[in-house]
Amino acid sequence: MSLDHRLSAEHEELRRTVEEFAHDVVAPKIGDFYERHEFPYEIVREMGRMGLFGLPFPEEYGGMGGDYLALGIALEELARVDSSVAITLEAGVSLGAMPVFRFGTEEQKREWLPRMCSGELLGAFGLTEPECGSDAGGTRTTAVRDGDEWVINGTKCFITNSGTDITGLVTVTAVTGRTDDGRPLISSIIVPSGTPGFTVAAPYSKVGWNASDTRELSFADVRVPVANLLGEEGRGYAQFLRILDEGRIAIAALATGLAQGCVDESVAYAKERRAFGRPIGDNQAIQFKLADMEMKAYTSRLAWRDAASRLVRGEPFKKEAALAKLHSSTIAVDNAREATQIHGGYGFMNEFPVARMWRDSKILEIGEGTSEVQRMLIARELGLTG
Repeated sequence: MSLDHRLSAEHEELRRTVEEFAHDVVAPKIGDFYERHEFPYEIVREMGRMGLFGLPFPEEYGGMGGDYLALGIALEELARVDSSVAITLEAGVSLGAMPVFRFGTEEQKREWLPRMCSGELLGAFGLTEPECGSDAGGTRTTAVRDGDEWVINGTKCFITNSGTDITGLVTVTAVTGRTDDGRPLISSIIVPSGTPGFTVAAPYSKVGWNASDTRELSFADVRVPVANLLGEEGRGYAQFLRILDEGRIAIAALATGLAQGCVDESVAYAKERRAFGRPIGDNQAIQFKLADMEMKAYTSRLAWRDAASRLVRGEPFKKEAALAKLHSSTIAVDNAREATQIHGGYGFMNEFPVARMWRDSKILEIGEGTSEVQRMLIARELGLTG
């Protein structure tokens, strides 16, 4: 089968629109938000008005009727300028709204999706715990049935979009029972913001993504209706594995954007910065660095678009998503390092975007499945076990 990743007219129009928004609206403002560790509410509201949070959802739920490829395109263009804004969109869609769309009842979809698609509300995905990390199956948070309510106890960490003024819900994974042989039955439960006993900690002090919201959550006898169960009881583990498979495509698109942004900034700098009487871009050493950086961003784009196209067509995409996430996150770190080197001392100054990109890149090899986890998934898809 031949591969053709040329964009349709509609996808190309979306790309140009988001590119213009990123350069005209995000770029002039985001540095100040980043340095103040402040969430950019007005930028996020504008993204909502543009329909970005509703890109892959049907119009009947307030979405734009697009697909996962459209989401990836928007994420790549935003991340070429800033990753905090891009991860706010990625988490709001693929981790916040997508579980409700994929597994929610019709009533749950009608209640939550229109406001999340418009950007009025953000959703969060409460999976990671302090002592579990990559071992998502080791969930210790519990939800015990008490009449018509679930009583939830536990702690979640590193949860994006969980404590903003517009956060409306967190979907929490919790152990709701045990199998006959003692294995945990993990379920997903919607917990609305402000529910008694649901405490949101202060924002983390992070190395990067400083204009995005990331917090620890605690649940102390939190009671929600039984109807807040998302999907089938005991199927939460399988559900969030599907959500993470899709999310890896989104993170790959974001990482590609960061890698391409490093090229953009470095090419512009190499043309303007003069040393020894000529632009540094005249030096073959710089040219070769930039050629390698462009090559890496280009191949990363092909990888995530291939995975997204498979998802859109309803074909298996687990291996391709893992490949795209592993490759793109690796080259994002590579490109950020090289961009900083090309900028020299200025690359270490926060006023230059590449300094922000350098700080933002490393988490891409960790979040939504570490590089080690991606290699494990790829090996399994190749038929290897152990």
